Amino acid sequence: MTEETKHPAKSAAQWTTLSGQECNILRGIAIMGIMLHNYCHWLSPIVKENEFTYKVQNVRWFAELMKKPLGEVEHLFFHLFSYFGHYGVPIFLFLSAYGLVRKYENTPSVDEQESTYDCIAFLKYHWLKLFRMMIFGFAAFVLLDTITPAPHRYQVIDIIAQMGLVNNLLPTPDKVIWPGPYWFFGLMLQLYVAYRFVLYRKDWKWIVGAMLLCTIMQSVVAPESEELNYIRYNFIGGIVPFGLGLLYAKYGKALSKKYYCYLMIPAFCFVIFADASFLTWLLNPLFVCVAFISLTKVAQLLPTGTALWFTWLSSLLNWIGTVSAAIFVCHPITRKIIIPISREGDYWAGLILYVITTMCLAWCFHQFMKHLPSPKMK
Repeated sequence: MTEETKHPAKSAAQWTTLSGQECNILRGIAIMGIMLHNYCHWLSPIVKENEFTYKVQNVRWFAELMKKPLGEVEHLFFHLFSYFGHYGVPIFLFLSAYGLVRKYENTPSVDEQESTYDCIAFLKYHWLKLFRMMIFGFAAFVLLDTITPAPHRYQVIDIIAQMGLVNNLLPTPDKVIWPGPYWFFGLMLQLYVAYRFVLYRKDWKWIVGAMLLCTIMQSVVAPESEELNYIRYNFIGGIVPFGLGLLYAKYGKALSKKYYCYLMIPAFCFVIFADASFLTWLLNPLFVCVAFISLTKVAQLLPTGTALWFTWLSSLLNWIGTVSAAIFVCHPITRKIIIPISREGDYWAGLILYVITTMCLAWCFHQFMKHLPSPKMK
């Protein structure tokens, strides 16, 4: 059986699992989590996350905080976003995979010769998209970083790797990638390669197999090791939510509000308690995606006018989602300037100024990007 008959082309009317507005709301949720996480976890008294490695001491630290009455937990908001905010990344990976299937797999496949050309064109196009997004933010950040306290000392190889979007492959990437959030560009490039050369137009067995293999590869190394840190900086650490996005785009179906509630409640419970063990922590990105997709679906199904504040919040998140790429690029710049305010004790004043300046700068950057030539798929 050919790949075309396995995956026949789908019309636009058949893509009903996520609407454009729902995708934007999910992007808005994801980028707010990432932006707030990348501010809060730099504050010394705040609990630290388990993102690239699984540190038992961080789990115990957070658990001890949550045992107290919530009113007695100082800086609760900062603790929550420091500990959980990085899970915005799996949501972005899910949406990226979902969008790839919608864009590239609803047309008949081409023959082998054209496919080889298409692979090159695909990677060139997506590399240029990532580079175009990254380079102006990186240049602005370097200028700022140089004239502010504690500048980063770049090595030549670090700069070359950043320009090529391959700095995740360097040894100890967490020590050479600066600003830190820009590791995401290298991760996305690797996932584009994995998608186009391995998972493109493949059925569920390939995708699930890749997800299982990458999970096993993470589970057999020490939870706090540099090996796990390195793996999770690269595509092996991101393939689980990415694969879920591919599966949802190919096989997902719209459900009733009742079933989304049935999915949402246990998924959020799993997210909260997943750090209880190393293996459940590895699976948490799956449940993060399920939880927030279900939440978004339930919110969109609420009767009009029953929750005006929720409608307003959805509209705000929808707008934030449209400028999420610009927010991601800009927030390391504003963080470097604003965070001393919070470090000196004015936690909320610093955070509010950080959000305001990031949103304003992101809007300006978004408008600027509109006037730049966009890469073309040739």
